[in-house]
Amino acid sequence: MTQDVTYSSYLDLDRILAAQHPSSDAHDEMLFIIVHQASELWLKLCLHELFAARDCIREDRLRPSFKMLARVARAQGQLIQSWDVLSTMTPHDYSTIRPHLGSSSGFQSAQYRMMEFLLGGRKPAMVKMHEATPEVAGQLRAELGRKSIYAETVALLARRGFAIPAEVLDRDVGEPWAHSPEVEAAWAEIYRDPKAHWDLYELAEKLVDLEYHFQRWRFGHLKTVERIIGFKTGTGGTPGVPYLAGVLQQAFFPELLSVRTAI
Repeated sequence: MTQDVTYSSYLDLDRILAAQHPSSDAHDEMLFIIVHQASELWLKLCLHELFAARDCIREDRLRPSFKMLARVARAQGQLIQSWDVLSTMTPHDYSTIRPHLGSSSGFQSAQYRMMEFLLGGRKPAMVKMHEATPEVAGQLRAELGRKSIYAETVALLARRGFAIPAEVLDRDVGEPWAHSPEVEAAWAEIYRDPKAHWDLYELAEKLVDLEYHFQRWRFGHLKTVERIIGFKTGTGGTPGVPYLAGVLQQAFFPELLSVRTAI
């Protein structure tokens, strides 16, 4: 019965607060675990909102999507702030726990990969690292078979009467988005006369916010790694800082950036 529900039982705090299992006596391992666990919870919320926002965009119900996308931007702010907490760890502090991490790495986060895929940063080969968990690998492959949130937005532009070529609309949804001059031209028309296309203009700005915060999160990750381990190889075998610098160059919504030069 609902009167038997307590704060602790409703939030399942017994399990959540018992989910930290340090592998060493290092003081900072608790920090390391909690920051990453909390980040995964924020990612779960982001995915919950983004999946629903994509449905709204597909159905041309933009007003509810605005609240969802705005909420994601706020949640991304929490993810960005988490690097400030983790950066209190010094190189010596990290050296005491790194031997206990094995080959584990944030690079292996399935929720992070799903968010990348959902936004349009699609690299099918990335699914391979999740094959050890068939259910997760299957979910990621299924996402690669759906239109990203940006592909759904461009499809909406076409339904609203903008001249989007068939080859853009029929492109392989599993591949990364490639810049289209026609899509940029459609956004330019919207940005030049926002009053005539206000909901699409607002959607564009919400997506720009989304990418802006995602890139700030990536940058925070890069600078935190650089501060703690310098240019050493990451625990998951990635090149570390050079790899993180490379992904910063990858845009999810390229026409929404290039249109700013065009108008």
